[in-house]
Amino acid sequence: MTQDEEQSTTGGLVGKLAGKAKQAAGGLVGDDTLQREGRLQEATADQQAAANEEAAEARRAEGVAETEEERAEIQRRREELEAEVEAKRREERIEAEAKTAEQRAAEDAAAEEQAAAAERRQGAAQAGVAEREAAQARAEGETEAQRLEREAAEAERRAAQLDPEAGR
Repeated sequence: MTQDEEQSTTGGLVGKLAGKAKQAAGGLVGDDTLQREGRLQEATADQQAAANEEAAEARRAEGVAETEEERAEIQRRREELEAEVEAKRREERIEAEAKTAEQRAAEDAAAEEQAAAAERRQGAAQAGVAEREAAQARAEGETEAQRLEREAAEAERRAAQLDPEAGR
């Protein structure tokens, strides 16, 4: 029997059955060596089955551990992405607030400029009114002075007619 054939017949269910068969055959023919070989083959088959089960359990545990590691990595990456998204949103919100503040400042400056221009126009209009009133007052003052001069001249002419010698 080759080593491969021996290994294939020593393990698993076939090996266990072969071990039982050897034990039974050794018991029937009175061959203690064959019985011992049968028990050894059966024990080896049991150990091989246990080892296979342990190896399968180890693979399952390793698979679970890898899955947990992958989940942890996915969760870590998700948290990183969420933090990046939140930082981007915060940045966009700050930029929007800054833009709004700039627009308000520009609107306030434009409103102040308009108010200042309106005040200048109003001041100019008031100055124009004051100038017209002053010019009218001067004109009225000149007209009054002219009237008084005419009246004085008329009074002098009458006085000269009444007293011709007083004018000399």
